[in-house]
Amino acid sequence: MGRGAAARWRRRWPGARRGASALLIAGALVVPLSAAARPGTPAPAPAALAAPTAATLERTYAAHRANAAEASRMAAGHGDRRRAAVDRALAAPSRHLLAFDGRGAGLATEVLGDLARADRVAVLVPGADTGLDSYGRFHDAALALHRRLAADAPDGVRTAVVAWLGYETPGTVSAAVATTGRADEAAPALRALVGTLRGVTRPGTPIALLCHSYGSVVCGRAAPGLDVGDIVLLGSPGTGADTAAGLGGRARVWAARSSGDWTRHVPHTRAALFGATVGFGADPVSPGFGARVFDAGHGGHGDYFAPGSRSLAGLARITLGTFPEVPDA
Repeated sequence: MGRGAAARWRRRWPGARRGASALLIAGALVVPLSAAARPGTPAPAPAALAAPTAATLERTYAAHRANAAEASRMAAGHGDRRRAAVDRALAAPSRHLLAFDGRGAGLATEVLGDLARADRVAVLVPGADTGLDSYGRFHDAALALHRRLAADAPDGVRTAVVAWLGYETPGTVSAAVATTGRADEAAPALRALVGTLRGVTRPGTPIALLCHSYGSVVCGRAAPGLDVGDIVLLGSPGTGADTAAGLGGRARVWAARSSGDWTRHVPHTRAALFGATVGFGADPVSPGFGARVFDAGHGGHGDYFAPGSRSLAGLARITLGTFPEVPDA
């Protein structure tokens, strides 16, 4: 179907996208994926360490790099060259791993910048289809933000970015992506991460959570009692809450969606379907939700951290406390 035909179809059948989305969700719940999972690539258990402090941070990084190096050797021995390469890159001396687990889809928490001395910290929370095999894309987003913060920060203001792949993300085409199940499982881990950061950073250091796609559901479930100053919902399908105030907590809640983001077509409802609650409720960029909505430009769903983008500029300003202008509703 060409662009013109697709546009005419949307005008004539304005409810068709919602119906198609509902059918896709129902199909994901009823029909399991038929492809067999590939045999698991072996990896060592994560390094068992005490919670890091500013004084022990470098030892923490070194221990997790050593674990990633061992994971790379095991993956190579298993014939998984792609995973071996990812693990080997994470084991490089320049990488700062606050956590690493090479088992299964893999988990990693990486720091860019001097966390112990940072005046402001941003934490990236990823959405669906993010794992070690696709970690390069996530790292690129964190690196783009880190560079933008370094360029925009006032003189003397030090920043750090934490790329938190700390939960098993759902697949884009899966039952899990349509429910809060994975987010409910991930929320305690995100709260624990913030607690870990508080144990390393100086007292009162502002922390902003930048939550992309399904990651915004994770942030929404973790929000009550979370010790952060800002929560940013990017390309969000919803959070499970009807309003920003309903998330709980004291953080300022921001939301943005670029004009080319396909999530603008997601139905913002919740419904019981085959024994599960499907959907995440209110649209975070709608006036009724009550978030501070900022301009994210014209990119697509994966472009919020693109270098030079309007959305990246806004994220940097939120992290730095020089908030972007909020357009009138």
